[in-house]
Amino acid sequence: MNAPFPDDLGCVPLLEIDDASVMRGDRLILDRFSLRINAGEHTAILGANGAGKSTLVRLITREIYPLARGDGRASLRVFNRDRWHVSELRGLLGIVSPSLQDDCTSDAALEVSEAVLSSFFAARRLGLDHRVTESMRERANAALVHAGAEHLRGRSMASLSTGEARRVLIARALVHRPRALLLDEPCAGLDIASRRRFLESLRHLARSGTTLLLVTHHIEEILPEITQVALLRDGRVVQHGDKAEVLTDAALSKTFGMPVRVQRLGDYYSAAIE
Repeated sequence: MNAPFPDDLGCVPLLEIDDASVMRGDRLILDRFSLRINAGEHTAILGANGAGKSTLVRLITREIYPLARGDGRASLRVFNRDRWHVSELRGLLGIVSPSLQDDCTSDAALEVSEAVLSSFFAARRLGLDHRVTESMRERANAALVHAGAEHLRGRSMASLSTGEARRVLIARALVHRPRALLLDEPCAGLDIASRRRFLESLRHLARSGTTLLLVTHHIEEILPEITQVALLRDGRVVQHGDKAEVLTDAALSKTFGMPVRVQRLGDYYSAAIE
C-alpha cells in the first residue's frame, strides 16, 4: 500500500531505484541497478551510448517496468510512491525527450500554443471533448514565457528549429508546474550556439526551483547548477556523488572504456580522449 503523499515534496526523495533489472528480449539492459536522487538535487546521469540511459528514462516514466524481485519489494519509487497514474505523475515530473519532439514536430498542423495546451489532457492535439479554461490558457502563456518561447506562438511545431521546438516542449512540461524535469539528451541536434542558449534557459529553470534530472553522454552539457553526477556503464552505476569528485580522469575513463582527460573551464567541464 502506498504511503500518504505529502504536501511538502522536499521531504521525500525524487527518485529511488533499488536493485532494478530490466530485460529486452534475452538481453539484460539494467543489471540490479540502484540510484537515489533527492528532491531539489540537480543531477546529471552520464554514460556512453548503450550504457542503459534510455532504458532508465523509460523506467522512470513508467513506459517499461523492472523484473519482479524475489522479496516482493518495489524496485522503483518516484516521490516516495511506487504506483502512479501516468497523468498524475506528469504533474510532478515533466518530460522532455527527442521522441516527444519527433511526435510533435511530425504533425504539420500542430501550432505551438495547442502543443502546450494539449499537455493538460495528456494528448498531442486538442480534441473536441477537451475544454480549455481561461486558467489553462494563462498557465500555458506563462509557461511559454518561462521557457523563452513566447515569440513562437502562432507557428507550427513542424516549422521550428530543433532548439525552438525543445523550448516549446519545456513549456509543455511546465504547464503542470512540475517539481522536477527529466531531460533526455536535451541538446541532441543543436548547434554550438543553440546549445549554449538552451543550456542557459535550463539554468534559469534550475535557479527558479525546478529540480533538473539531465540524462546525457556529453560532459559539456552538465550545468554549473548541477551538483550531483551518476556515471553509467553496462546497465549499472559506476559512481555517484558530488560533481567535482565524480568528474575525474579515472572515473570517466572507466565509464567510457578508454583514456579520458577532464578539464574544468570556468563553471563547466569538458573531456577529451587522450
